[in-house]
Amino acid sequence: MIHDYLPISKADMEKRGWEECDFIYVTGDAYVDHPSFGHAIISRILESHGYRVGIIAQPDWKDADSVRILGEPRLGYIVSAGNMDSMVNHYSVSKKRRAKDSYTPGGVMGKRPDYATVVYCNLIRSISKKPIIIGGIEASLRRLAHYDYWSGKMKRSILLDSQADLLSYGMGERSIVEIADALNSGIDIKDITFIDGTVYKADSLASVYDEVTLPSYKELTADKKEYAKSFYTQYCNTDPFSGKRLVEPYGERLFVIQNPASKPLSEEEMDDVYALPYMRNYHPSYEAAGGIPAITEVKFSLISNRGCFGGCSFCALTFHQGRIVQTRSHESIVEEAKLLTQEPDFKGYIHDVGGPTANFRHPSCEKQMKAGVCPNKQCLFPKPCKNLNADHSDYIALLRKLRDIPKVKKVFIRSGIRFDYLLADPGHAFLRELCKYHVSGQLKVAPEHISDNVLKRMGKPENSVYRQFMKEYARMNEKLGMKQFLVPYLMSSHPGSTLTEAVELAEYLRDLGYMPEQVQDFYPTPSTLSTCMYYTGYDPRTMEKVYVPTNPHEKAMQRALIQYRNPKNYELVMEALKAAGRTDLIGFDKKCLIRPRQTGYQNYARKKEDGKPDGKSSRPVKKKTIRNVHKKSGR
Repeated sequence: MIHDYLPISKADMEKRGWEECDFIYVTGDAYVDHPSFGHAIISRILESHGYRVGIIAQPDWKDADSVRILGEPRLGYIVSAGNMDSMVNHYSVSKKRRAKDSYTPGGVMGKRPDYATVVYCNLIRSISKKPIIIGGIEASLRRLAHYDYWSGKMKRSILLDSQADLLSYGMGERSIVEIADALNSGIDIKDITFIDGTVYKADSLASVYDEVTLPSYKELTADKKEYAKSFYTQYCNTDPFSGKRLVEPYGERLFVIQNPASKPLSEEEMDDVYALPYMRNYHPSYEAAGGIPAITEVKFSLISNRGCFGGCSFCALTFHQGRIVQTRSHESIVEEAKLLTQEPDFKGYIHDVGGPTANFRHPSCEKQMKAGVCPNKQCLFPKPCKNLNADHSDYIALLRKLRDIPKVKKVFIRSGIRFDYLLADPGHAFLRELCKYHVSGQLKVAPEHISDNVLKRMGKPENSVYRQFMKEYARMNEKLGMKQFLVPYLMSSHPGSTLTEAVELAEYLRDLGYMPEQVQDFYPTPSTLSTCMYYTGYDPRTMEKVYVPTNPHEKAMQRALIQYRNPKNYELVMEALKAAGRTDLIGFDKKCLIRPRQTGYQNYARKKEDGKPDGKSSRPVKKKTIRNVHKKSGR
């Protein structure tokens, strides 16, 4: 087998002696042959099973010739928007165009279209009748009817709008090989209806069994409450062991059918995925344009797990990777770490050892690998389940092995740490290990909010749990003689958050003496519980009505309250406090968030206090004058 990048041109194919590819992978990202990129994993998996795969990265969607450069594939096209949903990649939560695309050479924006999966597939369909299989995060989270934040509408399954034949959802290593083998054996793409982890379309339900029928697309668009119910049915059927086959009708003779999710990979299978012959870098053709910025975040990081049983409402991992944690062996991770140390630009630092949640290194309980996850219960919310296995000993042992590798100076943990899971471990061995070896001055954690009303909608633990973690963290650092801090990630405008809760968060930050430099405004991305709440106004788990801040001005006020000390936010904070009936927080008391609006005299006093000229004289003000102004103004 040739150890090189996969073909991106006819010349590359000729070097390998290929007349045609079995599959052509069209991706919205630049070609990066690294296991942090979905197109690299899927194409290398197919290669390991004997299939010839070519890559067309970021084709010109306005020119059909851009998808002809490798000829026509023998078996079919695989299409993905890339590592991110193309709309999230392009737009901020305020729907403003982003300035940079980290998955494009030189970080240049505009090299892929909006709704990239749909656009690429329609371009391919205009020149070819070969099978089209779609996958990746964009397709996975849009596999059934979904609310689209950017258009403000309900959209059909992406399988229909893209004109694709089959959709592989989740982490597609199993399903893509089964699809390839079926096509290679001569089975028509329309008859490939039996593979777990896929979604297909049909004109009848004659061969469908064990199904749950969801409300029709017409019903979903007519009644938001129906969508909330439908979404929760989907949410409860994401498990590969207990999940049912779902049918979504689009009229009398068109159905989109979702098969149950693929079974989780075993440790050995996970090891095999990461042992494939990746080049571990971006294609050299991008060097002249400045390379691919996204590689810097992952080049010296190690993926140790996938899947997450954390169950945050605003996270789509339940729909994409699932709730069952799958891990690599210590040997596999240590072997990859040794490869990192041989890189010319390795400085001795491993940037991360984790995944969706760093300290999840095994399924949450023993029953999951036989019976699946509980469809109507969470492992950590509202309280840790009595069956939860919160033992961190395996992760500790792995981190110690990595620290012992020659040339490794420090191993950081930058993936999310679930502090409630950490506290559920009866011992403090991992907290000690974390503070002593794996934090560099600051540990970033995600309490997200401090109001229990909002945290309940977020699927996060009560604020008292975070406060307990703060105490334990401070106590451990004091015991170790280390001065390290917590940096909390916070979210504004999440469903359930009124101005009252936003003010409550501002007061908490005031008492903490901390103002975050960045604030994440809630972003309604496809297929999350929170997005369902945002669109419908109902919590699909309980069907309770939920207050949703959708007005851009109110969202700006909630965001400004978190950064109330920033002078640019003064007017918004003033307006928010008045609207919330909290004018008691406007004044000169230490408990106040802002001072009253400055009169001309107060302006004069402030300038004097700062030791600046008053505008009438170029001479600096003496300290005595400042004291007099303070006395006259009552300050």
